[in-house]
This record gives sequence, C-alpha cells and structure tokens, in this order.
Amino acid sequence: MTAVATGAGREVVLGAPPRLGELYARAGLASGRAAVGGQVRRVLRRGEGSGAAAALPAVTHRLDGVHPDAEQLTAYQHLVGEPAGDVLPAGYVHVLAFPVAIALIVRPDFPMPPLGIVHLANRVEQRQALRLGDVLEIRAWAQDLRPHRRGAQVDLVSEVRRAGDPGSAPAAWRGVSTYLAPGVRVPGAPPEDAPRPDFVPPAPTGRWALGADAGRRYAAVSGDANPIHLSPLTARALGFPRAIAHGMFTAARALADVGARRGRTYTWDVEFASPVLLPATPAVSVARDGDGWVVTAWDARKGKLHLRSEVRPLG
Repeated sequence: MTAVATGAGREVVLGAPPRLGELYARAGLASGRAAVGGQVRRVLRRGEGSGAAAALPAVTHRLDGVHPDAEQLTAYQHLVGEPAGDVLPAGYVHVLAFPVAIALIVRPDFPMPPLGIVHLANRVEQRQALRLGDVLEIRAWAQDLRPHRRGAQVDLVSEVRRAGDPGSAPAAWRGVSTYLAPGVRVPGAPPEDAPRPDFVPPAPTGRWALGADAGRRYAAVSGDANPIHLSPLTARALGFPRAIAHGMFTAARALADVGARRGRTYTWDVEFASPVLLPATPAVSVARDGDGWVVTAWDARKGKLHLRSEVRPLG
C-alpha cells in the first residue's frame, strides 16, 4: 500500500482488496494485546483535551480498480432473494466496500478493540445505479467517536464511485455503519436515551427460513467469515449460545423484500435490535409507510424485535 497526504489527513491506497479472514486474525491478536496491556484506555486518554475525535486515525483507505464479479453477484442475489440482473443491489455494494472499512478497525492506532464491537445501525444512500461492468473506486474512513451509555460509538463511512467520475461529484453509493464498543470510555457524557415504546409486533406478511448454515452461506458469498456466524462452537467461544446471522444478511433480506418498488435510487436505513440465533424463522412485515416501505423482522415466539428497515426513494 502507499500513502499520500490529503486535506483530511493521509489517504492510504490499498494495492488489493483486504482479506477478511486475515483481518479477523489480526483483530484477535490486537484485542488480546489490548486486554493484556490496557492499550485501548491509553489511546483514548490521548484524545482528551482536544476532544474524542482526536483519538481516531486521520486516514482514509482507498481501493481502485474494483470489478464486480458476475458469479459472486449471482450467488448473492440468489441467497438474499434479489432478482437476477446487472444492477448491483445496495447490499452487494456494501459487500464490496466492507473489507476496505473493516481494515481501519485493525489498525494499531484505532482506539477500539477489534473483537466484541456490535453493529447497531446502517444507513445507505444509493444515489446512482451501479452495474456489473462498472469499474469502481472505494474510499472508507472512521468518524464521530462519541460516548454511549454502554461504551463508545463510531461511524465507519464508505463511498463508492465509478472510476473516472469527478471527485467533487456525490458518490454513487454512500454507507454509514454505526458500531458500539461496550465498556470503552471516551470523554464527554453519553446522550440520554429517548424512551422507546414497547415493541408491538405488526401483522406479519411472511417468514424467513434461516437454516443453521445461513452464516456459512453468507460468509461464502460475502467473504465475511467472522467466527460468531459460522458454527455454535466458534460462536460460544465469543459469548453466544449459537451462531448468529450476519446483520447485513438479514438487512439485505429486508431490502430484497421491498424489491423493485424501491426504484433505482433510494435511502436504506436499518436498526439492529437483537441478534438472530440460527436456525430461526423470524416473522416479517413489509408495510407501506408514506412514500417508502418499512420492513420489520422479529421473533414471533418471544415477541422480540430483530431489526427495522426503512427504504425511501431519492428524488
């Protein structure tokens, strides 16, 4: 990789897509060092005085020359329920951008332990349709490190453009993933949580049948082989009773349930409330909401919300 100076800090140009398996191995080593040496607390203390944002690395990762793969796209569409076609679903673009963003978390100057972070929410703006055959440029950076009542939150931002598009133009695709690091403290008082009404399940319009192998199947398509998704054995080692579904797999299922009604340009917001333990058959509701659609998935037996997704057209 090479590094150049930019107005917002350094831009690190990656020579190849990061391999998620290697990143997770590095994450395990980094988390172990942090637990033994108190690395996380020392890094965050250096951010005091100038604000929490000073603790984030001032660096953007960039990957050029990304060619969407027809075989991978077809497998992704089949798995999540998207129709066949050459337009890239927003969830598939996330798959392409995800390793570039996750490579930030395993940097030695990143102020959170790589393992144990929790994916809270996602917001995507699909501003232009991207297609198979487009050559893409991906950029990713971290921003807005802030206190949370259970620890610290951070946003990983990714933008995807077609090669040759002017840098001043809005990105064709922009995603913001919000993560929580439980137990990590940053300067400042956490905001007070607004009271949330009790979850009242809507009338279901369907169910998802997610087998015990759903995590392995999504990992095979996306490359995201995080151990919590692969088997009960590896999930138990990280504190879960069974393997859990990838959040972005369930989010992608919700987006696919809206289907062509979303149009070619749209916003897609997802809030993750509780993990889906595999195997599972969550109840699902797809409902019109003003100019958009709301998809809700929950455990019908326990009445426990898994996720809520909103998809709205962009003017």
